[in-house]
Amino acid sequence: MTDTAPNSAPERSSVGDLLGEVTRDVSTLLRQEVELAKAEVRQSAQQAVKGGSMFAGAAVGGHMVLLFLSIALWWALGDAWGRAWSGVVVAVVWGVIAAVLALRGRAEARRVKGLPHTADSVKKIPNALQGHEEKN
Repeated sequence: MTDTAPNSAPERSSVGDLLGEVTRDVSTLLRQEVELAKAEVRQSAQQAVKGGSMFAGAAVGGHMVLLFLSIALWWALGDAWGRAWSGVVVAVVWGVIAAVLALRGRAEARRVKGLPHTADSVKKIPNALQGHEEKN
């Protein structure tokens, strides 16, 4: 048999207590989400660093290939035209390649527009918080 009286009402919490619990729960949830995001960013950064190192190693290897191919071309042209002129020809070829790549890179860099959608969304936040979405 239980000790509960038939007329006893369940214990009720005040609105302030309930609001405090909700606030604590939301705060805990947000903290946990931030920690999860930090962990994911760390893991992604580690993977990006590994990938970047591999690309750096590949770039050094590619540079060595181009260096030795350039020396071989210089040497081969040197047998036909003389060593000095063949060195100038190889240098001019690499100068033209560098100029073309620099111009293409400059054109691509000018096409970068930043974060237009994010900037637009951020500008709308104050009106949304005040309940004036129509002003956006």
